Order: sequence, then C-alpha cells, then structure tokens
Amino acid sequence: MATMKQARRGTVWIGKLEHGADLLDEITAVCREAGIQLGRVQAIGAVQRARLACYDQQGKAYEFFDLGEPLEILNLTGNISTKDGQPMVHAHVVLSNGQGETFGGHLAAGTVVFAGECIVEELLGLEYVRRHDETTGLPLWDI
Repeated sequence: MATMKQARRGTVWIGKLEHGADLLDEITAVCREAGIQLGRVQAIGAVQRARLACYDQQGKAYEFFDLGEPLEILNLTGNISTKDGQPMVHAHVVLSNGQGETFGGHLAAGTVVFAGECIVEELLGLEYVRRHDETTGLPLWDI
C-alpha cells in the first residue's frame, strides 16, 4: 500500500524563467534561494533545445537523449525534496515540435529556456530526503 502523509501549503512563488538559462538549474536555484525543502513545481513555455532521460529499469541507469530543436513545453511537473542536504528538483516534461510531435521524459541539465513561466509551491510539515533505494537503484524518498 502507498505511504502517504499530510503536508501543509506554504508560500507559492510564480514567475518568469530567464531566457538562455538551463531549465533544471533555474528551477533548482529558485528553490535554493527560497530555502524550499519540500514542494512541487510546474511550468509551461518553450525551450531552445532539450536534454531528457528515461530510466532503464534493468540496467538501473538513466539513458539520456538530446532534442536539438526549438520545442514547446506542454507540461512540466515535478516535486522538490532534499538530497545530500540540498534541494533536488525531480521533474518530468512533455515537449512538442512544430509538427505536433511530442517527446517526454525526465528533465535533465542541458535543457535551455527560450521562454518560461513557472510556479513553485512550498510544502510544510514534512521532511522528505532522497536516499539510494536498493530495489530500484534510484534516489527515492526515505519515508
């Protein structure tokens, strides 16, 4: 059965992402500067190019792929917790090209913002820390 706990809503930050910035780094910096330890994130906009990943469950490693073209962010959703004492943004993104073809995966460093609007919501009352999970090989919440 799922392990769920109740959290309280904290402060919500909403704003524009910097043109030319790394998308993952930009959101992580917002969390670090605001002191967010737990939360959620969503964004829309466009990227100049993208770097995504898909987790190989058998090999227990991320497989990265690059999309070297301008793309629309149809949806970016993720969560914020801590790993090694620092905020960690874990986000998935769905992107679309000019022909309406979609691509999706785990957001990786190397995705460059063209334009973006982002909402970061802080959650209070819990501390979720990511630790290595032997079964999956992933840094999962230690609840």
